[in-house]
Amino acid sequence: MRIDLHTHSTASDGTDTPEELVGEAAAAGLDVVALTDHDTVSGHEAAVRALPRGLTLVTGAELSCRLDGVSLHMLAYLFDPAEPEFARERELVRDDRVPRARSMVGKLRDLGVDVTWERVQEIAGDGAVGRPHIATAMVEAGVVASVSDAFTEEWIANDGRAYAEKHELDPFDALRLIKAAGGVAVFAHPLAAKRGQCVPESAIADLAAAGLDGIEADHMDHEPATRARLHVLAGDLGLLATGSSDYHGSRKSCVLGEYTTDPGVYEEIVSRASGAAPVTGSGEDAGAGRATGSVTG
Repeated sequence: MRIDLHTHSTASDGTDTPEELVGEAAAAGLDVVALTDHDTVSGHEAAVRALPRGLTLVTGAELSCRLDGVSLHMLAYLFDPAEPEFARERELVRDDRVPRARSMVGKLRDLGVDVTWERVQEIAGDGAVGRPHIATAMVEAGVVASVSDAFTEEWIANDGRAYAEKHELDPFDALRLIKAAGGVAVFAHPLAAKRGQCVPESAIADLAAAGLDGIEADHMDHEPATRARLHVLAGDLGLLATGSSDYHGSRKSCVLGEYTTDPGVYEEIVSRASGAAPVTGSGEDAGAGRATGSVTG
């Protein structure tokens, strides 16, 4: 059983539509895939409608958080998207992405980079605009060779010359909201130092004490020694250890199923969730799978 619990579509900063994503997941030999777009659930309904026979979809979102000045991401799985307080907070974070992106474009232009807000909007389309869309515009302008090359201190990495902050949740508030909506919380790529500053392990322990369910140990941005350390840490703290690709389509080099989650861990995630259930495709349209709670929003 091959399970990938972290992917993105055009609903945020991936390049595959939700429909294309589930098709690619099936073609890659996955049995289970989670759609975890940034701060939005807008791709869930389309993904459910397009589910190939036998593929199971886990609905989720990747939440933007900040702790003591350090950005971090929280994966929320199988929550009720209609829970009012959580829905309002996701909307606040998502809506703040636009002024933040505009500010970053302005900073880049001040640095002599020929990118425009109009082009960034075109690249983002209907998705929640984010830094990868700006990075794609920078690639088109010939400023950097790849999207990843834009994520440096010289450009748009955390605290980079053209970086701008956005509204982000306190991770302890995020945990409370996820749990109140019946969801399961996993700390995404917690020690991905190449992305910028990481929170200390003591903070992970505090989050575990506050109800964190797991940590994403196996991830392309973790070196082998880091992955091994996170598995040990998960055991010490009583946390689930997941693995996933963080797939973004052609925008990143990772491939679906590059890292996967143990089936026993997946079953534990499902058993802890009460806000929604996985949906398994039957080859028919829309409601062919089983699900609890709405998949719109």
